[in-house]
Amino acid sequence: MPNDTTRFLTEHRQPAGSVTLNVARTGPDSPDVIFLHGVTRRWQSFLPIVSSLAVRYPLELIDLRGHGDSSRAPSYQVRDYVGDVVKRLGQLTNPVVLYGHSLGAMVAAAAAAQCPEQIRGVVLEDPPFETMGARIGQTRLLSYFQGVAELVGSRASFESYLARLPAIRLVDPATGCVQRVGDVRDEVFLRFTARSLTRLDPLVLNPIVAGSWLDGFDYRGGLANIRSPVLLMRADPNFGGMLSAEDVRWCRRELPQVTCLEFSKTPHLIHIARPAEVATQVLGFVESLAYRSD
Repeated sequence: MPNDTTRFLTEHRQPAGSVTLNVARTGPDSPDVIFLHGVTRRWQSFLPIVSSLAVRYPLELIDLRGHGDSSRAPSYQVRDYVGDVVKRLGQLTNPVVLYGHSLGAMVAAAAAAQCPEQIRGVVLEDPPFETMGARIGQTRLLSYFQGVAELVGSRASFESYLARLPAIRLVDPATGCVQRVGDVRDEVFLRFTARSLTRLDPLVLNPIVAGSWLDGFDYRGGLANIRSPVLLMRADPNFGGMLSAEDVRWCRRELPQVTCLEFSKTPHLIHIARPAEVATQVLGFVESLAYRSD
């Protein structure tokens, strides 16, 4: 078990099959916990909870293909991200906990199902599943990602992204209600998002807008094959949460070792909106798992 020592984040380039991933680490040891961010974001998204966990465990935070400082690729289906993470897991000597948010949660679930012997536990933060697949046209997410795709396709500067991002329209197809991103997101969120978009391959957005993101990705079949304990965290759908009640019920029914937490009045980025509570829950969950030295 790792000592309670201060750790510093350093970044490295890590080959993973056909791509090279940018990874941040909190120490030289093999990681106990690996973090996978959501689409259009990068590893820095997890900074609000890193310090609480890094004093206890060596961490690794990955920029997914096409994001941050990881290499670009010809394809950005969910299954492609899964393949990269499976290759990374094959390079490690000890089992790990996978923590994924949004896209990262779907990738973590699939990787855990494919590599059960390399996984001690899985933390799934508000995975969208069909909300970002076949159902995306029923939500205002489609208009958001269409706007972001147009923005990123211009390959403009950070300042231009920051000026234009708040004006992206969020159209609710059920009600016809229209809001702007600037109406529902604070200025710091907009700044971080704009900076992340400067490091994003525009092709990342194509399968999302086309509704083909999940093609070839059987998420329920994959979840059913997970053998390790799962911590499932759900944001409030009335505040932008993407995990459907139907998927929560399915997880409770099909996963033998699942703990489900519901965060009321909390948006999709739970770890940013409520970092102290998330860190506390994740610490308790990871401490409940068997360690490499047990």
